[in-house]
Amino acid sequence: MATTRGVLYVHTVPSALCPHVEWAAGGILGVPVKLDWTPQPAAQGTYRAELSWQAEAGTAAKLASALRGWQKLRFEVTEEPSNGVEGERYSFTPTLGVFHATTGVHGDIMVPEDRLKAAMLKAASGEADLSEEVERLLGRPWDDELEPFRYAGDGAPVRWLHQVV
Repeated sequence: MATTRGVLYVHTVPSALCPHVEWAAGGILGVPVKLDWTPQPAAQGTYRAELSWQAEAGTAAKLASALRGWQKLRFEVTEEPSNGVEGERYSFTPTLGVFHATTGVHGDIMVPEDRLKAAMLKAASGEADLSEEVERLLGRPWDDELEPFRYAGDGAPVRWLHQVV
């Protein structure tokens, strides 16, 4: 299977869940994980960390699945495209849930044709506004909610881990 690189951005987590995030990531990556937790200035009483990883393609999906059930957590996981495999981006917020997108070699979100057609049908039937549907397909609501937490993390330490294969 192809290997790739990615990053787990934990934007907010209460201190009690920090070890659980490390255990979950370590279980998926197959190596012990110890993150450098720093206070998250955008949300009092929470912490943030980043983890750069190298592992098999599909690891971002596994990380997102392992973390998505914790409602006090805000995170993103990205995975670079690799040989024969598109990249991925997952975002999670307690209010919006999980967003998933396929990304191309330049990091652009690629929206599948059937999802665009569904958005157009919803708009044509009066169920939704087309521009709002397209913004959802591109992850705009998640970006809007996560942006203050991303900005607060500028300059934070990053740790690299490689999966044991």
